[in-house]
Amino acid sequence: MSFKGIVRELRGMKDGIGSMSKRVGDRKHWHSRTMSHIAPDLAPNPPSDLIQQGQWANLPPELLLDIIQRVEESETTWPARAVVVSCASVCKSWRAIVREIVKTPEQCGRLTFPISLKQPGPRQSPIQCFIRRDRETSTFYLHYGLVPSEGEKDKLLLAAKRIRRATSTEFIISLVADDFSRASSTYVGKLRQVSNFLGTKFTVYDSQPPCDAVPQTNSRSSRRFHSKQVSPRVPACNYSVGTVCYELNILRTRGPRRMHCAMPSIPVSSIQEGGTAPTPTLFSQAYDEHFAPSPCSTVKELVAGYSSTNLSEPHVQGAEPLVLKNKSPRWHEQLQCWCLNFRGRVTVASVKNFQLVAAVDPSHNVSAEEQERVILQFGKIGKDIFTVDYRYPLSCFQAFAICLSSFDTKPACE
Repeated sequence: MSFKGIVRELRGMKDGIGSMSKRVGDRKHWHSRTMSHIAPDLAPNPPSDLIQQGQWANLPPELLLDIIQRVEESETTWPARAVVVSCASVCKSWRAIVREIVKTPEQCGRLTFPISLKQPGPRQSPIQCFIRRDRETSTFYLHYGLVPSEGEKDKLLLAAKRIRRATSTEFIISLVADDFSRASSTYVGKLRQVSNFLGTKFTVYDSQPPCDAVPQTNSRSSRRFHSKQVSPRVPACNYSVGTVCYELNILRTRGPRRMHCAMPSIPVSSIQEGGTAPTPTLFSQAYDEHFAPSPCSTVKELVAGYSSTNLSEPHVQGAEPLVLKNKSPRWHEQLQCWCLNFRGRVTVASVKNFQLVAAVDPSHNVSAEEQERVILQFGKIGKDIFTVDYRYPLSCFQAFAICLSSFDTKPACE
């Protein structure tokens, strides 16, 4: 069979898997309607022998490795890259090979699996995305790509919904655009405005703890809970992984906002020569048999252990956290305005536009080139359309959360 034929068959297999999942979901929904007084059944793990069955499961390892390598190298952009994800859905042997071949965004500069959104971006060229804002529903969609396409079929990476409360504002971040429940398996974190009238402080919460903050659990307890398996009485765990602070503009001077971002989950050594940033490899659940989290007090203790708004308190093995600051603009005499070089990625002047660079002490031995390197930039290109470019050591989730803070009202910073 030719290579193109294999790719076509994999795409057909992906459609078959989707239709099968839909039929299973409909059957479970009918079962829950007829027996509503019984708690939802736990989704049983299929026997390993059933997973390994099929016409593709018994291919020689050398041939299988060659096939998946060709697929991974040929399908580099979305939506064609969905074929790589389909390969990981065939069986256990395929999944193991795909995980071995597909590299992290830091290594290959591409986003493939959902866990890629929690991994640091590439060190050289940034990953380019854009945010589409829906004012009516207070929803924000992060898409993969340079600019929106005409057919609106851009790859959705993350979605966030703004929820205003009496004393604060929250942005709930999800993997999908239609489910923002904290009890759902698609919940990845949130951005919360600290309760102050000025609206200048925000905290980024992750649904899973930093990589090096807690001991690794066994493989049995590393499963994600299905959304129906989480008790509604137990809230999802949130771990503080970053803070965003905007400086007050008391004199009401003209110019962009000034901000600082402290990332306790990323050590400042990550931007030093030979340094590395924490890179998760799997989505870890907040509740498992190892921690026995039924009492709400246990959940509060877990959250308290990783929650802090103190910019100087490190979270990763006692390391000093990375702090980002907005790059100072220069005054353009001809245009009579403050300007930053966005390299053509921002076309509309806005107080929301910013570029973040590392704020390091000379004792950290970070090169001048690394200090000037833009780690995250955000800017407006049209009505309710904003570009987001991020690179190492930030992840897509962290970059999106920081950018969301720019959409909230800040009376004392304008």
